Amino acid sequence: MQTILGSGGAIGIPLAKELKKYTNQIRLVSRTPKKVNETDELYPIDVNNITEIDKAIAGSEVVYVVIGFEYNLSVWQKTWPSFMKAVIDACKAHHTKLVFFDNVYMYDKSTIPFMTETSSIHAPSKKGAVRQQLHEMIMTEVEKGSLTALIARSADFYGPDNNNSALKMMVADNFMKGKKAQAFGNINKIHTYTFTCDAAKATALLGNTTDAYNQVWHVPTTKEKITNKQWIQLIADELKVDAKIQLVPVWMIKILGLFIPIMKEFPEMNYQNEQDYIFDSTKFEKRFGIEATAPKDGIRIFIENSKTQNTIR
Repeated sequence: MQTILGSGGAIGIPLAKELKKYTNQIRLVSRTPKKVNETDELYPIDVNNITEIDKAIAGSEVVYVVIGFEYNLSVWQKTWPSFMKAVIDACKAHHTKLVFFDNVYMYDKSTIPFMTETSSIHAPSKKGAVRQQLHEMIMTEVEKGSLTALIARSADFYGPDNNNSALKMMVADNFMKGKKAQAFGNINKIHTYTFTCDAAKATALLGNTTDAYNQVWHVPTTKEKITNKQWIQLIADELKVDAKIQLVPVWMIKILGLFIPIMKEFPEMNYQNEQDYIFDSTKFEKRFGIEATAPKDGIRIFIENSKTQNTIR
């Protein structure tokens, strides 16, 4: 049995499809799980109730944590550490291997222009401090030999069924509504994004590779040095619209945060958009011989999915 905690999200859905290559026993865990494969076992729980985590993991060979809690600092600080402790305790009790799908928030600000698995960990933000705590919780147990785990780390991502990414909310959706794209920071800085289908494929492969455990991996991410402005142009070209852009300065983000709560969460992370943001996945590519989807192809798939979602609505 391989179990996905957070099975209904942008990574959980394609991950379930990829795991079918390795097993017919897949357990999908979320508040309202839905089958991805015909043989999937559905396990509905409230993941905020940590007493249910142990039962959700029991009997699993591998558990994948791809859940995304509300993008809110107070929620993260309250929920993530206790949730991860419950997951780790359950994995130790049931001899289950842990695969944690993570982001780059814990990396030192100075490493953002070129991030590798060995980049300095020194979170420059409060949300980053939460992610750093999770990293340390897992790796401390790994170093003690009490847990078999790996961390699959991704850059900012885009792709099918990923409704909360900046490229979806602020660019694609706006263009499809006849509005200007919105962007933070310096749009002329390089920003490498991970395609969710690549991330899911890599995470499934890592979880089913014995010698991949007890270390950190960057999932395949484009090596093309594309700026945020160029990403926006790719989306505009695919939608056949003019790439009109409205820059949103930090002071405006703070004002918008008075009316749109999620906007309050963006200013402390804006350092990532003010400098080049290059996420290197050479380690994975050399080990497995798999490279990332070309941005133009990824954007085409992403936009096709976005159009379909809008049609359904």
